Amino acid sequence: MSDGGARGNALPVTVRRLQQGDADAFGEFLSIFADAFGERETYLSAQPRPAYRDSLLSDAGFIGLVAARGGIIVGALAAYELRKFERERSEFYIYDLAVAEQHRRTGIATAMIEHLKRLAALRRGYVIFVQADYGDDAAIALYTKLGTREDVMHFDIEIGERE
Repeated sequence: MSDGGARGNALPVTVRRLQQGDADAFGEFLSIFADAFGERETYLSAQPRPAYRDSLLSDAGFIGLVAARGGIIVGALAAYELRKFERERSEFYIYDLAVAEQHRRTGIATAMIEHLKRLAALRRGYVIFVQADYGDDAAIALYTKLGTREDVMHFDIEIGERE
């Protein structure tokens, strides 16, 4: 998939899904999030072991996308398929989406979401949803362009001590 070098960058964008065995690309995938969110500790200090990584990447319910420009990974999207119980269909949740700073506002985020839309359509998906935080104006503008806003409340419920 290509955005045709949108908005001033002559190199096309290629979006692909990570697969089992994509060790190097998975490391770059994590680095994109770490740098974009300023959370190197979260994304890089305790990376999954190869067996966990490969299990995750072979899980049909996890979608890890990378966007590359000129062969360099510049965007990452992590999503999950949520299979519904009341009908034979799925919702897809974009958990994280990030683009390297120097490549923002060039169509990369939109290209990754469009790629996810095609994957979701093949899996009986009927909606993709994503959370944006107040103050994240760039994300809010992107998602407003692509979808309908719902104001909802989000709660984190602590699990407690692990045995």
